[in-house]
Parts: sequence; C-alpha cells; structure tokens
Amino acid sequence: MGLSCFACFDGGSKEQRREEERLASAEARAKSAEAAQKRQDQFEKSAVGRAARAQLQGMAKQSANSNKGEPVLKWQMS
Repeated sequence: MGLSCFACFDGGSKEQRREEERLASAEARAKSAEAAQKRQDQFEKSAVGRAARAQLQGMAKQSANSNKGEPVLKWQMS
C-alpha cells in the first residue's frame, strides 16, 4: 500500500511541473511575440522598411492596372 500512495504524490508533482512548464512556455511565446512586434515596428520606421513598403504598393498598383484590359487568355469556340 505504501508504494501506491507514493505514486499518487509523484503524479501530483508531475502535474505541477507540467503546469509550470506550460506557463513558462506561454510566457516565453508572449515575450517572443512582443519582441517580434518591436522589430517589425522598428523596420517599418526605418528607411529600408519605408522603401520596401513603397515597392510593395507600387507592385500592387501595377498588378491592379495590368488586369484592366482584355483577358490574357482568350477562348475560341470551334
């Protein structure tokens, strides 16, 4: 009977460790996301970030304008 009681206590500490690890992991993910957001904000404020955004906007505008004519592929019924 003594061994089965020990197993109960050991299981409780495993559960506690798992919960502590889960909380630590969630905290690490939150810190990582916060750091990534800070890097993104810094990039967007930098000259390189502004140039990249301008290039993407230019490409999107060009793509939108190029689709206004006739369809690229024309189907012919025979």
